[in-house]
Amino acid sequence: MRLLHTADWHLGRTLEGRDRLAEHEQFFDELALIVEEEKIDAILMAGDVFDSVNPPAAAEQLFYESMARLSNKGKRPVAIIAGNHDHPERLSAARTLAKEQAISIIGYPTKETTYLEVPSCGERLHLASLPYPSESRLKESFVEEGEEETLREAYDHRIKQIFGELTKTFDPKDVNIAMSHIFVAGGSATDSERPIEVGGAYTIRATSLPENVQYTALGHLHRPQNVKRAPGKARYAGSPLAFSFSEAGYSKSVTIIDAEPGGEAMVKEVHLSCGKPLVRWRAKEGLSQVHQWMSEKRDSQSWIDLEVHLEHTPSMEEIHRLRKEYPGIVTIRPIFPEQKATNEQKRDQVPIDQLFYKFYERQTGGAQPEEDLVRLFLELVNEEEEVTS
Repeated sequence: MRLLHTADWHLGRTLEGRDRLAEHEQFFDELALIVEEEKIDAILMAGDVFDSVNPPAAAEQLFYESMARLSNKGKRPVAIIAGNHDHPERLSAARTLAKEQAISIIGYPTKETTYLEVPSCGERLHLASLPYPSESRLKESFVEEGEEETLREAYDHRIKQIFGELTKTFDPKDVNIAMSHIFVAGGSATDSERPIEVGGAYTIRATSLPENVQYTALGHLHRPQNVKRAPGKARYAGSPLAFSFSEAGYSKSVTIIDAEPGGEAMVKEVHLSCGKPLVRWRAKEGLSQVHQWMSEKRDSQSWIDLEVHLEHTPSMEEIHRLRKEYPGIVTIRPIFPEQKATNEQKRDQVPIDQLFYKFYERQTGGAQPEEDLVRLFLELVNEEEEVTS
Protein backbone atom coordinates (compact mmCIF):
# COMPACT_ATOMS: atom_id res chain seq x y z
CA MET A 1 0.00 0.00 0.00
CA ARG A 2 1.33 3.40 -0.98
CA LEU A 3 0.13 6.34 1.13
CA LEU A 4 0.64 10.08 0.70
CA HIS A 5 0.87 12.18 3.88
CA THR A 6 0.17 15.92 3.72
CA ALA A 7 -0.96 18.53 6.24
CA ASP A 8 -1.36 22.21 7.12
CA TRP A 9 -2.89 23.51 3.91
CA HIS A 10 -4.34 26.61 5.64
CA LEU A 11 -6.71 27.37 2.77
CA GLY A 12 -7.85 30.99 2.91
CA ARG A 13 -4.64 32.29 4.45
CA THR A 14 -3.17 35.56 3.23
CA LEU A 15 0.29 37.09 3.47
CA GLU A 16 -0.01 40.65 4.77
CA GLY A 17 -3.30 40.90 2.89
CA ARG A 18 -2.04 39.20 -0.28
CA ASP A 19 -4.36 36.45 -1.55
CA ARG A 20 -2.70 33.01 -1.84
CA LEU A 21 -5.62 31.17 -3.48
CA ALA A 22 -3.86 30.88 -6.85
CA GLU A 23 -0.84 29.31 -5.12
CA HIS A 24 -3.09 26.80 -3.37
CA GLU A 25 -4.63 25.96 -6.74
CA GLN A 26 -1.11 25.28 -8.03
CA PHE A 27 -0.52 23.01 -5.05
CA PHE A 28 -3.59 20.88 -5.76
CA ASP A 29 -2.62 20.63 -9.44
CA GLU A 30 0.82 19.41 -8.39
CA LEU A 31 -0.64 17.07 -5.77
CA ALA A 32 -2.96 15.50 -8.34
CA LEU A 33 0.04 14.93 -10.61
CA ILE A 34 2.06 13.36 -7.78
CA VAL A 35 -0.68 10.91 -6.76
CA GLU A 36 -0.92 9.71 -10.37
CA GLU A 37 2.81 9.48 -11.04
CA GLU A 38 3.55 7.81 -7.69
CA LYS A 39 0.51 5.50 -7.93
CA ILE A 40 -0.82 6.56 -4.53
CA ASP A 41 -3.44 4.22 -3.03
CA ALA A 42 -4.73 6.52 -0.24
CA ILE A 43 -4.17 10.05 1.06
CA LEU A 44 -3.74 11.17 4.69
CA MET A 45 -4.38 14.82 5.58
CA ALA A 46 -3.22 15.57 9.16
CA GLY A 47 -5.17 18.72 9.98
CA ASP A 48 -5.48 22.47 9.38
CA VAL A 49 -7.34 22.20 6.12
CA PHE A 50 -8.40 25.82 6.55
CA ASP A 51 -6.71 28.81 8.15
CA SER A 52 -9.72 29.85 10.21
CA VAL A 53 -12.96 28.46 11.60
CA ASN A 54 -14.85 30.66 9.12
CA PRO A 55 -12.95 30.27 5.82
CA PRO A 56 -13.77 32.22 2.64
CA ALA A 57 -16.26 30.60 0.27
CA ALA A 58 -13.59 30.33 -2.45
CA ALA A 59 -11.36 28.33 -0.08
CA GLU A 60 -14.19 25.92 0.75
CA GLN A 61 -15.02 25.50 -2.92
CA LEU A 62 -11.37 24.72 -3.73
CA PHE A 63 -11.30 22.16 -0.92
CA TYR A 64 -14.40 20.24 -2.02
CA GLU A 65 -13.48 20.29 -5.70
CA SER A 66 -9.94 19.13 -4.95
CA MET A 67 -11.07 16.30 -2.69
CA ALA A 68 -13.45 14.99 -5.34
CA ARG A 69 -10.60 15.13 -7.85
CA LEU A 70 -8.06 13.40 -5.60
CA SER A 71 -10.42 10.62 -4.47
CA ASN A 72 -11.02 9.64 -8.10
CA LYS A 73 -14.71 8.85 -7.51
CA GLY A 74 -13.98 6.70 -4.48
CA LYS A 75 -11.17 4.66 -6.00
CA ARG A 76 -8.56 6.44 -3.85
CA PRO A 77 -9.57 6.84 -0.16
CA VAL A 78 -8.82 10.15 1.55
CA ALA A 79 -8.69 10.53 5.36
CA ILE A 80 -8.87 14.02 6.87
CA ILE A 81 -8.74 15.20 10.49
CA ALA A 82 -9.35 18.63 11.98
CA GLY A 83 -6.45 20.77 13.16
CA ASN A 84 -6.56 23.60 15.68
CA HIS A 85 -7.47 26.11 12.93
CA ASP A 86 -10.40 24.06 11.65
CA HIS A 87 -13.96 24.22 12.95
CA PRO A 88 -14.59 20.51 13.72
CA GLU A 89 -18.31 20.60 12.97
CA ARG A 90 -18.02 22.77 9.89
CA LEU A 91 -15.21 20.66 8.44
CA SER A 92 -17.11 17.40 8.91
CA ALA A 93 -20.55 18.78 7.92
CA ALA A 94 -20.34 17.16 4.48
CA ARG A 95 -19.06 13.80 5.75
CA THR A 96 -22.18 11.94 4.59
CA LEU A 97 -21.72 13.09 1.00
CA ALA A 98 -17.94 12.75 1.26
CA LYS A 99 -18.25 9.14 2.44
CA GLU A 100 -19.78 8.21 -0.91
CA GLN A 101 -16.45 9.15 -2.50
CA ALA A 102 -14.38 7.29 0.12
CA ILE A 103 -13.47 10.53 1.89
CA SER A 104 -13.35 10.18 5.68
CA ILE A 105 -13.54 13.43 7.70
CA ILE A 106 -13.14 13.41 11.49
CA GLY A 107 -13.69 16.70 13.32
CA TYR A 108 -13.64 15.83 17.02
CA PRO A 109 -11.47 13.27 18.82
CA THR A 110 -13.25 9.93 19.05
CA LYS A 111 -12.58 6.51 20.59
CA GLU A 112 -13.33 4.79 17.30
CA THR A 113 -10.72 3.86 14.72
CA THR A 114 -11.31 3.99 10.97
CA TYR A 115 -11.15 1.06 8.59
CA LEU A 116 -10.54 2.01 4.97
CA GLU A 117 -10.77 -0.54 2.21
CA VAL A 118 -8.16 0.34 -0.39
CA PRO A 119 -9.34 -1.12 -3.69
CA SER A 120 -6.23 -0.36 -5.74
CA CYS A 121 -4.07 -2.71 -3.65
CA GLY A 122 -6.71 -5.03 -2.17
CA GLU A 123 -5.62 -4.35 1.41
CA ARG A 124 -7.23 -2.68 4.42
CA LEU A 125 -5.95 0.43 6.17
CA HIS A 126 -6.57 0.60 9.93
CA LEU A 127 -6.27 4.24 10.95
CA ALA A 128 -6.05 5.62 14.51
CA SER A 129 -7.03 9.26 13.99
CA LEU A 130 -6.70 11.85 16.73
CA PRO A 131 -7.85 15.31 15.57
CA TYR A 132 -6.50 18.29 17.49
CA PRO A 133 -6.96 17.15 21.10
CA SER A 134 -7.53 20.23 23.25
CA GLU A 135 -9.33 19.98 26.58
CA SER A 136 -12.44 21.59 25.11
CA ARG A 137 -12.56 19.27 22.10
CA LEU A 138 -11.90 16.23 24.24
CA LYS A 139 -14.52 17.56 26.67
CA GLU A 140 -12.11 16.82 29.50
CA SER A 141 -10.19 18.77 32.12
CA PHE A 142 -6.77 17.33 32.81
CA VAL A 143 -6.10 19.17 36.07
CA GLU A 144 -8.31 21.37 38.23
CA GLU A 145 -5.49 23.80 38.91
CA GLY A 146 -1.72 23.83 39.09
CA GLU A 147 1.50 24.89 37.41
CA GLU A 148 2.09 24.69 33.69
CA GLU A 149 4.39 21.72 34.21
CA THR A 150 1.60 19.84 35.99
CA LEU A 151 -0.79 20.44 33.10
CA ARG A 152 1.86 19.41 30.57
CA GLU A 153 2.48 16.14 32.39
CA ALA A 154 -1.24 15.42 32.66
CA TYR A 155 -1.77 16.24 28.98
CA ASP A 156 1.13 14.05 27.89
CA HIS A 157 -0.19 11.15 29.98
CA ARG A 158 -3.72 11.51 28.59
CA ILE A 159 -2.64 11.68 24.94
CA LYS A 160 -0.46 8.60 25.37
CA GLN A 161 -3.45 6.85 26.94
CA ILE A 162 -5.72 7.84 24.04
CA PHE A 163 -3.23 6.53 21.48
CA GLY A 164 -3.09 3.29 23.44
CA GLU A 165 -6.88 2.95 23.34
CA LEU A 166 -7.05 3.72 19.63
CA THR A 167 -4.39 1.20 18.64
CA LYS A 168 -5.19 -1.70 21.00
CA THR A 169 -7.20 -3.54 18.31
CA PHE A 170 -4.58 -3.16 15.61
CA ASP A 171 -4.02 -6.38 13.68
CA PRO A 172 -0.77 -7.22 11.85
CA LYS A 173 -2.94 -8.39 8.94
CA ASP A 174 -3.79 -4.72 8.26
CA VAL A 175 -1.69 -1.68 7.43
CA ASN A 176 -1.72 0.17 10.77
CA ILE A 177 -1.25 3.95 10.78
CA ALA A 178 -1.77 6.70 13.38
CA MET A 179 -2.53 10.32 12.51
CA SER A 180 -2.82 13.43 14.69
CA HIS A 181 -2.52 17.21 14.79
CA ILE A 182 -0.37 17.84 17.82
CA PHE A 183 2.86 19.45 19.01
CA VAL A 184 5.65 17.00 19.85
CA ALA A 185 8.41 18.46 22.02
CA GLY A 186 11.67 18.98 20.17
CA GLY A 187 10.10 19.70 16.80
CA SER A 188 11.46 22.62 14.80
CA ALA A 189 8.81 25.35 14.61
CA THR A 190 8.47 28.54 12.57
CA ASP A 191 6.77 31.89 13.12
CA SER A 192 3.87 30.89 10.85
CA GLU A 193 2.56 28.31 13.34
CA ARG A 194 0.24 30.18 15.64
CA PRO A 195 0.53 28.32 18.96
CA ILE A 196 -1.87 25.49 19.76
CA GLU A 197 -0.82 25.55 23.40
CA VAL A 198 -0.64 28.15 26.14
CA GLY A 199 2.93 28.41 27.36
CA GLY A 200 3.77 24.97 25.98
CA ALA A 201 1.14 23.11 28.03
CA TYR A 202 -0.33 21.24 25.03
CA THR A 203 2.91 19.43 24.28
CA ILE A 204 3.69 15.72 24.34
CA ARG A 205 6.91 13.75 24.45
CA ALA A 206 7.99 11.92 21.32
CA THR A 207 8.02 8.71 23.38
CA SER A 208 4.28 9.12 23.98
CA LEU A 209 3.48 8.47 20.33
CA PRO A 210 2.07 4.98 19.65
CA GLU A 211 4.44 2.04 19.39
CA ASN A 212 2.36 -0.57 17.57
CA VAL A 213 1.94 1.35 14.30
CA GLN A 214 3.94 1.35 11.11
CA TYR A 215 3.88 5.14 10.77
CA THR A 216 2.48 8.19 12.58
CA ALA A 217 1.36 11.01 10.28
CA LEU A 218 1.52 14.38 12.06
CA GLY A 219 0.31 17.89 11.37
CA HIS A 220 0.93 21.32 12.94
CA LEU A 221 4.63 22.10 12.32
CA HIS A 222 5.17 23.70 8.93
CA ARG A 223 8.71 22.48 8.35
CA PRO A 224 8.84 18.87 7.02
CA GLN A 225 10.72 16.77 9.58
CA ASN A 226 11.06 13.37 11.19
CA VAL A 227 10.27 13.06 14.89
CA LYS A 228 13.34 12.03 16.83
CA ARG A 229 13.05 9.58 19.73
CA ALA A 230 9.60 8.39 18.61
CA PRO A 231 8.96 4.66 19.23
CA GLY A 232 8.37 4.12 15.52
CA LYS A 233 8.51 6.13 12.32
CA ALA A 234 6.75 9.46 12.78
CA ARG A 235 6.88 12.59 10.69
CA TYR A 236 5.47 16.07 10.13
CA ALA A 237 4.62 16.49 6.44
CA GLY A 238 4.87 20.27 6.73
CA SER A 239 2.83 22.90 4.91
CA PRO A 240 2.71 23.04 1.09
CA LEU A 241 3.38 26.80 1.04
CA ALA A 242 5.63 29.07 3.08
CA PHE A 243 3.35 31.19 5.26
CA SER A 244 5.84 33.55 6.91
CA PHE A 245 9.26 34.97 6.14
CA SER A 246 10.74 32.80 8.89
CA GLU A 247 10.31 30.00 6.32
CA ALA A 248 12.35 31.81 3.64
CA GLY A 249 14.51 29.27 1.85
CA TYR A 250 12.70 26.22 3.25
CA SER A 251 11.93 23.37 0.90
CA LYS A 252 8.31 22.16 0.95
CA SER A 253 7.22 18.59 0.32
CA VAL A 254 4.75 15.78 0.81
CA THR A 255 5.64 12.40 2.30
CA ILE A 256 5.08 9.01 0.69
CA ILE A 257 4.84 5.85 2.79
CA ASP A 258 5.12 2.32 1.42
CA ALA A 259 3.67 -0.18 3.89
CA GLU A 260 2.42 -3.73 3.82
CA PRO A 261 0.73 -5.68 6.63
CA GLY A 262 3.22 -6.71 9.30
CA GLY A 263 6.16 -5.04 7.56
CA GLU A 264 8.31 -2.00 8.18
CA ALA A 265 7.16 1.18 6.45
CA MET A 266 9.45 2.84 3.93
CA VAL A 267 9.29 6.64 3.85
CA LYS A 268 10.38 9.11 1.17
CA GLU A 269 9.98 12.84 0.61
CA VAL A 270 8.69 14.37 -2.63
CA HIS A 271 9.54 18.04 -2.96
CA LEU A 272 7.00 20.58 -4.19
CA SER A 273 7.55 23.39 -6.69
CA CYS A 274 4.21 25.19 -6.24
CA GLY A 275 3.80 28.60 -4.65
CA LYS A 276 5.87 31.75 -4.69
CA PRO A 277 9.15 31.66 -2.73
CA LEU A 278 9.45 33.98 0.28
CA VAL A 279 12.73 35.90 0.23
CA ARG A 280 14.39 38.61 2.28
CA TRP A 281 16.10 41.66 0.77
CA ARG A 282 18.68 43.47 2.92
CA ALA A 283 19.51 46.72 1.14
CA LYS A 284 22.41 48.10 3.19
CA GLU A 285 23.20 50.64 0.47
CA GLY A 286 19.76 52.25 0.57
CA LEU A 287 17.02 52.76 -2.00
CA SER A 288 19.49 52.93 -4.88
CA GLN A 289 20.33 49.29 -4.25
CA VAL A 290 16.63 48.38 -4.15
CA HIS A 291 16.03 50.10 -7.51
CA GLN A 292 19.00 48.27 -8.98
CA TRP A 293 17.58 44.89 -7.90
CA MET A 294 14.20 45.87 -9.31
CA SER A 295 15.71 46.81 -12.68
CA GLU A 296 17.43 43.39 -12.70
CA LYS A 297 14.02 41.73 -12.10
CA ARG A 298 15.50 40.05 -9.05
CA ASP A 299 13.06 37.60 -7.37
CA SER A 300 10.30 38.92 -9.64
CA GLN A 301 8.09 35.87 -8.93
CA SER A 302 8.58 35.95 -5.15
CA TRP A 303 7.09 37.54 -2.05
CA ILE A 304 9.69 39.92 -0.64
CA ASP A 305 10.44 41.18 2.87
CA LEU A 306 12.48 44.35 2.36
CA GLU A 307 14.81 45.80 4.97
CA VAL A 308 16.43 48.99 3.69
CA HIS A 309 19.04 51.13 5.44
CA LEU A 310 18.14 54.82 5.22
CA GLU A 311 19.25 58.15 6.60
CA HIS A 312 15.73 59.63 6.60
CA THR A 313 12.17 58.35 6.77
CA PRO A 314 10.84 57.54 3.27
CA SER A 315 7.73 59.37 2.09
CA MET A 316 4.47 57.55 1.53
CA GLU A 317 4.86 58.38 -2.14
CA GLU A 318 8.19 56.54 -2.28
CA ILE A 319 6.71 53.52 -0.50
CA HIS A 320 3.69 53.40 -2.84
CA ARG A 321 5.96 53.70 -5.86
CA LEU A 322 8.08 50.74 -4.75
CA ARG A 323 5.03 48.53 -4.20
CA LYS A 324 3.40 49.59 -7.46
CA GLU A 325 6.54 48.89 -9.52
CA TYR A 326 7.26 45.64 -7.66
CA PRO A 327 4.00 44.07 -6.36
CA GLY A 328 5.95 41.22 -4.75
CA ILE A 329 7.28 43.54 -2.04
CA VAL A 330 5.11 42.70 0.96
CA THR A 331 6.80 44.50 3.85
CA ILE A 332 9.17 47.47 3.94
CA ARG A 333 11.19 48.03 7.11
CA PRO A 334 13.53 51.04 7.16
CA ILE A 335 16.64 50.79 9.34
CA PHE A 336 18.12 54.09 10.53
CA PRO A 337 21.70 54.60 11.84
CA GLU A 338 20.63 55.17 15.46
CA GLN A 339 18.37 52.09 15.36
CA LYS A 340 21.19 49.91 14.06
CA ALA A 341 23.53 51.12 16.81
CA THR A 342 20.88 50.51 19.49
CA ASN A 343 20.21 46.96 18.25
CA GLU A 344 23.92 46.14 18.26
CA GLN A 345 24.31 47.61 21.75
CA LYS A 346 21.36 45.59 23.10
CA ARG A 347 22.77 42.40 21.61
CA ASP A 348 26.18 43.07 23.16
CA GLN A 349 24.57 43.50 26.58
CA VAL A 350 22.86 40.09 26.59
CA PRO A 351 24.93 37.36 28.34
CA ILE A 352 26.21 34.68 25.96
CA ASP A 353 24.45 31.87 27.81
CA GLN A 354 21.10 33.67 27.50
CA LEU A 355 21.66 34.10 23.77
CA PHE A 356 22.28 30.35 23.55
CA TYR A 357 19.08 29.60 25.49
CA LYS A 358 17.07 31.77 23.08
CA PHE A 359 18.72 30.22 20.03
CA TYR A 360 18.13 26.66 21.27
CA GLU A 361 14.49 27.39 22.11
CA ARG A 362 13.86 28.88 18.67
CA GLN A 363 15.53 25.99 16.84
CA THR A 364 13.74 23.24 18.79
CA GLY A 365 10.28 24.76 18.99
CA GLY A 366 10.31 25.64 22.68
CA ALA A 367 12.54 23.01 24.29
CA GLN A 368 15.09 23.98 26.95
CA PRO A 369 18.74 22.85 26.69
CA GLU A 370 20.14 20.60 29.40
CA GLU A 371 22.66 22.17 31.76
CA ASP A 372 25.43 19.89 30.48
CA LEU A 373 24.87 21.17 26.94
CA VAL A 374 24.97 24.81 28.08
CA ARG A 375 28.15 24.12 30.05
CA LEU A 376 29.77 22.50 27.00
CA PHE A 377 28.81 25.48 24.83
CA LEU A 378 30.36 27.94 27.30
CA GLU A 379 33.52 25.86 27.46
CA LEU A 380 33.84 25.97 23.66
CA VAL A 381 33.29 29.74 23.65
CA ASN A 382 35.95 30.21 26.33
CA GLU A 383 38.39 28.02 24.41
CA GLU A 384 37.81 30.09 21.27
CA GLU A 385 38.43 33.31 23.18
CA GLU A 386 41.67 31.91 24.62
CA VAL A 387 42.88 30.91 21.15
CA THR A 388 42.09 34.29 19.59
CA SER A 389 43.40 36.40 22.51
